[in-house]
Amino acid sequence: MRSSGAHEGVRHSLLLTAVLLATLPLCLVGCKGSGVDNDPILQLSADESLERGRQLMEAGKYGAAGEYLAHAFEVAPNSESGREALLLSADALYLDGGVANFIKAQAKYTDFQNRFPTSDRSDYVQFQIANCLEKQTRKPDRDQTPTIDALDAYDDLVRLYPTSEYIDEGQLQIVVLRQKMADHEFIVGRYNMTRKLHPAAIHRFDGLLEQYPEYAEIDKVLYFKGVSQLRWKKCEEADQTFAQLRSEYPESKYVKQVPEKKKKGCE
Repeated sequence: MRSSGAHEGVRHSLLLTAVLLATLPLCLVGCKGSGVDNDPILQLSADESLERGRQLMEAGKYGAAGEYLAHAFEVAPNSESGREALLLSADALYLDGGVANFIKAQAKYTDFQNRFPTSDRSDYVQFQIANCLEKQTRKPDRDQTPTIDALDAYDDLVRLYPTSEYIDEGQLQIVVLRQKMADHEFIVGRYNMTRKLHPAAIHRFDGLLEQYPEYAEIDKVLYFKGVSQLRWKKCEEADQTFAQLRSEYPESKYVKQVPEKKKKGCE
């Protein structure tokens, strides 16, 4: 036979279980506020969330604005509000700055472009895609793939939207990026010279002169091309290069630095 103490223990356990079961629903209700379903943003309609996002954008709070704008798009992606929210969310990322945000913004602009190809904001979207890529470019001594991508995007703007209000700024960026590409070619050419790879250096300099005739430092390129030709014992070619330098850039500081051929083994 069980002792009275044992019976008392069983009754106590049953009573405790009953109390827990009775209070469980209340706990679930009271604890719901800590879940994502209780996020106040999720309670807003697309229009309400869009308006709040606009307000935060105007206040310069781009990170916070992005949360409301993303919700507005998710709620009604095919509505006018959803369309505007997607574009503004890309703008918020772009304005917030930083390489990671520029990459995310580019993805959103591209998404908008794919979803709404006939939008009257298409030229702006293309311009912003190019701007995002430009923000990811590197110094001239680094890999220039991002620069090439940005150039292609600005070229698309000029080609596809010739009457756009963003054309002038796009063309200015093209000029700047082409200078960067030319700088890169020159740096590679000079590096080849230091390694005494003169044929490779001359090839780079020639490519620069052909592809980027508007380069701001053509006189510098001609000078180092001529020096490399001398070091490779291409004396007649060096004569022609230095003659071009003197003729086209008589005031250049490099004219006075042209070496004497005899010093480089040319008679």
